[in-house]
Amino acid sequence: MRRFGLYPMKKRNLLISLLFLVFSSASTLAEHAKKHFPTLRSAADSQLQRQLEDRLDMLGLHEAVARKQLSVALVDITDKQHPRLAAVNGDEMKYAASLPKIAILLGAFVEIERGSLELDDATRESLTKMIRVSSNREATRMLNEVGKDRLVEILQSPQLRLYDAAGHGGLWVGKEYGKSPAYHRDPLHNLSHGATAFQAARFYYLLETGQLASPALTRQMKSMLGDPAIKHKFVKGLQSRPTAEIYRKSGTWRHFHADSALVEDGGHKYIVVAIAQHKDGGRWLSRMAAPLHDLIVPTQVARADD
Repeated sequence: MRRFGLYPMKKRNLLISLLFLVFSSASTLAEHAKKHFPTLRSAADSQLQRQLEDRLDMLGLHEAVARKQLSVALVDITDKQHPRLAAVNGDEMKYAASLPKIAILLGAFVEIERGSLELDDATRESLTKMIRVSSNREATRMLNEVGKDRLVEILQSPQLRLYDAAGHGGLWVGKEYGKSPAYHRDPLHNLSHGATAFQAARFYYLLETGQLASPALTRQMKSMLGDPAIKHKFVKGLQSRPTAEIYRKSGTWRHFHADSALVEDGGHKYIVVAIAQHKDGGRWLSRMAAPLHDLIVPTQVARADD
């Protein structure tokens, strides 16, 4: 009788231990990854920097860069252990319209991993619509699911530092996506939806190196960023590179134009972010996409029978 009574207790304790191991392992994955990859800030590459500046000059965008109307970050992560970073005005924070919806995506998955939010079919559909078709309704819904103050806390957390109030700012969401007023503008620039090119690029770098979530949840996040439904800016510009796979989030409001993407092509992988404050900004982003792509992905040699 005694042995029969102890068996369910042992089984229950074993289950509790296994669950603890699962959750504690998931929570330490990001810390483990952080120790094995360099910081993006330390990855500045002088050769890629010269190439980026030359390409922007060739496109006639030197003046826009000089006037700080255009910010660009380009990161070669073909070798994730040795990323190469180049940027112009990378730390200039600007209004970025819908691009910071990637911050809401992050906040949702942080809460999902904590067990505070369930990744059920409704949540998955809502997050996907928020990213792929840039639904303001779903963005507002998910922002409130995460919690407005909670998202601000996540973005400024010491583990992520995607918004640095002691530095240049970064990703920020302080307003629902709709007509309601801002509830918490960013401390440095008074923006409701803001981003720097560097911190938006860093979001993708942390995602791709497993520093945002567990491998399973990372795959889910990346899937939502894939298959973009809005075919403008970087997506339009890369139509001439049909083998490129694009994971992206863009933003547009009046004369503010932003795009951010992780691009994979032929064994090469890179991150590109651009934020423009100009009526022609959308066209700038489309025009720069292929030339910047070719800095990372070698142009394919035509076949002999062509």
